Amino acid sequence: MRHDKLPSDASPVSVSQASLIRLSGPARAIALDVMRVNSLQTGAYVSHFRGRGMEFDESRPYQPGDDPRNIDWRVTARSSEAYTKLFREERERPVLIMTDLRSNMHFATKGCFKSVNAARAAALLAWAAHHRGDRLGGLVFGDSRHRELKPRLGRQAALRYVHELVTHPDWANSADKGALDEEPPLTQAMAMLRRVAHPGSLVIIVSDFIGLSRAAKSYLTGIARHNEVLAVFLSDPLERQLPPPGRYRLVSHEEEMAIDTYARGARSDYRHAFEERVQDLEAFCHRYGIHLMPLSTEDDPVYSLQQALGKRIQ
Repeated sequence: MRHDKLPSDASPVSVSQASLIRLSGPARAIALDVMRVNSLQTGAYVSHFRGRGMEFDESRPYQPGDDPRNIDWRVTARSSEAYTKLFREERERPVLIMTDLRSNMHFATKGCFKSVNAARAAALLAWAAHHRGDRLGGLVFGDSRHRELKPRLGRQAALRYVHELVTHPDWANSADKGALDEEPPLTQAMAMLRRVAHPGSLVIIVSDFIGLSRAAKSYLTGIARHNEVLAVFLSDPLERQLPPPGRYRLVSHEEEMAIDTYARGARSDYRHAFEERVQDLEAFCHRYGIHLMPLSTEDDPVYSLQQALGKRIQ
């Protein structure tokens, strides 16, 4: 398997349309039907996507060897014997990619912004869907704007998604702290995704999942019930563990702050808080059959995705 890499001069704080278009080549080595993902806590595992979308065709009497999960309970309830559902393969499977560009994603202490790696990963996955002949659509959302793209076929669909990634207004906008009565942006995005994800789709969510509320989990549960879901989980080393004892300065375009990491208890509590959030996300994904893939701000998304979703070796 070949392993491409991002150019060494790639910007750590922004993406360009040209740079995301160039990812079309490396995306040919990414297959959207196999995963070799190093789980966050439970070690390596191999999992296969179900492949192209399956559309219900008819029901017939259950036979030994049939998958019990495909039992047609409505027909079975009206009959004296069990019936199972038969499916036929759709010509093109919808692939929906939801990319998070909220203000919390424009952050990094090493590598590049979470938002930059998210955009690069989303572009790679969009090109991989195009090369596979799938219909591509999805959502690009931030604190101020949600943009929906209906699934379409062809190179233009991938170019359209790349264009939305680059031109989304939340690259420049900060969070609107005044809109307290509205649902949080991640919850809104999950609700929108729940409405547009038709059964049999491959749904990919690229986010740091900060603010994954109970309502957002409920929407995601509904999505996972009828679709294959991949969650690409972005994080920065500073989120996982505070640096060695000392005083550090954090700077953004609006403000700066100092953090004191001398207190051993505070460092321990900080690390445990992140571990608990990760364990909660991992347990949730395991419960509902969601594939979970970690991606750090230090990681090269080309290499990481080619490793996790590399071409199947015969």
